[in-house]
Amino acid sequence: MMRELPAPPRAAEFSELISKKVEEVRSGGGTRETVTVDWNGQQAHVEVIDLPLSSLYYNPSTHRIRAQRSHDPARDEALDKDPWSGESQDYLQFLLKASPANPNLRDKDFDTLKDSLREFGQNDPGLVTRHGVLVNGNTRAAALRELGEQSMRVGVLPESFTWADINAVELALQLRKDHRRDYSYINRLLAMEEQAALGRTPEQIAKDFRIQVRTYHQERWILSTIRELNERSRTGGGSALRLVDWEGAQERLKELHRLYVKLETVDRDQAEVLKEMRLAAILLEFSKTDVRHIDEDFLKAGFDKELPKGSGGAAQPQSVAVPGLGLEVPAASSAVAEARAMNDEILRAAAVVRSDAPAIGDAQKASAQEVWDRAQKAFDKAIDAAGRSARLRKRKQLAPARLADACASIDQCVSDLVQARTSRSLDEEQFDEAVIKLRASLLKLAQQAGRGLPQPGEGVAWLLQAVSPEESR
Repeated sequence: MMRELPAPPRAAEFSELISKKVEEVRSGGGTRETVTVDWNGQQAHVEVIDLPLSSLYYNPSTHRIRAQRSHDPARDEALDKDPWSGESQDYLQFLLKASPANPNLRDKDFDTLKDSLREFGQNDPGLVTRHGVLVNGNTRAAALRELGEQSMRVGVLPESFTWADINAVELALQLRKDHRRDYSYINRLLAMEEQAALGRTPEQIAKDFRIQVRTYHQERWILSTIRELNERSRTGGGSALRLVDWEGAQERLKELHRLYVKLETVDRDQAEVLKEMRLAAILLEFSKTDVRHIDEDFLKAGFDKELPKGSGGAAQPQSVAVPGLGLEVPAASSAVAEARAMNDEILRAAAVVRSDAPAIGDAQKASAQEVWDRAQKAFDKAIDAAGRSARLRKRKQLAPARLADACASIDQCVSDLVQARTSRSLDEEQFDEAVIKLRASLLKLAQQAGRGLPQPGEGVAWLLQAVSPEESR
């Protein structure tokens, strides 16, 4: 939930400048430019003015880089303490230019925006508070500054707006269908979580985000799972995975949720085991098609035995006490505990491997990399074997499936034949030629189906008998 931020150090100066410019626009007598703002279910039209870029602050609470802030924990902590310092504003500018999935890389979409601004100029105004904090247009401001521009057109929000109002306006602008640049996946999840913290219902939030209610619940489950995994990844040295580390996993996480929901009501332990295995595979950066092989058949075939064993240590308890209630519930099964232990080890290794913290020694880094490489190799072997098995099953099922399709076509043909004869529209010669082709196809099918079968089943026996006069000719 967005907290109240202190006013910028030059708030009074900027407020006076902004008020002066707004008054000049209102009293100028010419055509006034306004921008429409959705607020509390109503639309407000606010004045647009031209402001020096040096008078504008990036918004530290913008949803656009909420997840990415944890990229550098030290700079993020400094940003929390003083969001308006030069170092904090520089960090925000860095994140606005960075790739959402990997802040170490520059975002191609940022360069596209920059090229558009260079060629066509600023088409749409940003939005700013009376203290000069950008509510909408943070990325455009970063691009304009990089282009060497001196000013930016912005709409000015009313003085009465609180930070909660600012948050609501930014979200409403972002969720417009015509918005040019979407939030990253994790930042959308955080925005939904923030709306829920404000007391809004799932139905209201789903409507605003233009998704179904069941999708909203899926997204909340995914964010909760990510937060749990990040906490489990925490090492003794303080390293931990960050929200941004899951940016590219959207579709794989959604498919995991669908599998989990399907299995949970039937076999909770199996659902938990597959959840841990799939999450480990996602973390190890296996593709969506690879991760799909980790399913019920994966466990039935025993491919999970190829995976590394976690160093769980002590034996698992038979039950777990519920604090404050004096009750005990059954502990997780050994299979679930083993899967969690394996995943915990991979999570902690990933936290160290992906960390840029200078406090991590070379030995710790090398040890974590060894765990990572060993896990990746084991998963690769198991998934490859599962893939071969799946392809084999598919080939085994292909012929019966095609025959079932042929049966459906013949059943439809019977219906079409009846209608054609009723309406006297049947082309009997063409139909006879089609039956001759069917006879030839059945003969070839019988020859292959009966090969090497001394005691064929009822269906194949019938087929051989049906075409035997043809074979004797």
